[in-house]
Amino acid sequence: MAYVIAQPCIGVKDNSCVEVCPVDCIHSTDDAEQYFINPDECIDCGVCAEVCPVEAIFFEDDLPEQWAQFTAINAEFFKK
Repeated sequence: MAYVIAQPCIGVKDNSCVEVCPVDCIHSTDDAEQYFINPDECIDCGVCAEVCPVEAIFFEDDLPEQWAQFTAINAEFFKK
């Protein structure tokens, strides 16, 4: 399991989560509209979710159904 960044991050891309991540598993590119959590590196500490100003980060099991596709979107970002 890992944390997942969902739709509320799109267009906001606040880097508070990046700054607090103890394992540096949150990444993005200049062209991407949001941040992504590497599911292979995430240690499930939840610190990122606590500081997200738009409440876009969810534990995978708690991800709202309307944003379920973001589990695959986050994982796909790291396959490139």
